Amino acid sequence: MGRLGPTEIILILVVIILLFGAKKLPDMARSLGKSARILKSEAKAMKSDENKSGTAPTEPPTASADPDQPAPRTIQAAPGDVTSSRPVAEPTDSTKR
Repeated sequence: MGRLGPTEIILILVVIILLFGAKKLPDMARSLGKSARILKSEAKAMKSDENKSGTAPTEPPTASADPDQPAPRTIQAAPGDVTSSRPVAEPTDSTKR
């Protein structure tokens, strides 16, 4: 297979517009951008966690009075994107070990 020429690119764009419709394409592009920003921020957080854990072990803060009850976590949004941060609903394990 060779390179895509301008005719093939135009044909692909026309097929995409016919499949999804012109009204849904901006929404799809917006959600794809948000997903990319979240993925990028999570990758940065993982790298910073690896750097922190590699230098010195740190204990998580114990803000709650009950040591068995962990503090609720929040997924952080990308900088400037306040609308997509939300609390995380973690599964509860009712069995005691």
